[in-house]
Amino acid sequence: MKEAAQVAFGELIGIMNELREKCPWDKKQTIHSLRQQSIEELYELADAISSEDWKGIKEELGDLFLHLVFYAKIGEEQGQFSLDEVLRGINEKLVRRHPHVYGTVQLNNAEEVKQNWEQIKLSEGKKSVLSGVPKSLPATVKAMRLQEKAKQVGFEWDNSQEVWAKVQEEMQELQEAIASGRQEDMEEEFGDLVFSLINYARFLQIDAEHALSRTNQKFISRFMQMEELAQAKGRQLKDMKLAEMDALWNEIKAKKTSS
Repeated sequence: MKEAAQVAFGELIGIMNELREKCPWDKKQTIHSLRQQSIEELYELADAISSEDWKGIKEELGDLFLHLVFYAKIGEEQGQFSLDEVLRGINEKLVRRHPHVYGTVQLNNAEEVKQNWEQIKLSEGKKSVLSGVPKSLPATVKAMRLQEKAKQVGFEWDNSQEVWAKVQEEMQELQEAIASGRQEDMEEEFGDLVFSLINYARFLQIDAEHALSRTNQKFISRFMQMEELAQAKGRQLKDMKLAEMDALWNEIKAKKTSS
């Protein structure tokens, strides 16, 4: 960290201490009241990253730094840990889990580094390679993490063709569940299909969460344009037939393709 950054970080700590002492709102906060706000801040950072909004990324990183310092302050007040202990803990962990940098272990690529990382975690007392995946992760992200973790111990398909065959198998099982009419079976098989598609995305080196996020944003943009086109024609979507709306949708798609 450059000297200027060290000074700024020290100022943030000082401001946090002062706010905790003098601001009624800041004095009132607990780790539980901050939790949802921290989640929202993280998603705001994710949005900025998805849109490559560097100004937004900078701002959201600052907000997250504030939350991290806030939790450390509360931890210190509760006699649980200090900010120094938090920072020393992550420093020691990084050195311990990078023996190829700070030791004599020879690792040749990023994949070997990830595999060694998981083995070190197990040696530290983790009962499963999956134990580090947070329970509250969004389902798509969680599926990716579970698959990546399992891969580190060799539980992985050999190639994308095998994964696609699994996708097709799950599609067939979903169709059979639909034919049965049993809702629980349909839900289970649909989940299996999505999980296999996420796995296929990994083999294509696609971030499934990011891909779906882009599709959501594209849908929002096109739907809002559709609303505007309808209004320009003196219409409301709710009064239009599906074929009419589909024509507007295709008109918007055509403009995007030609631009």
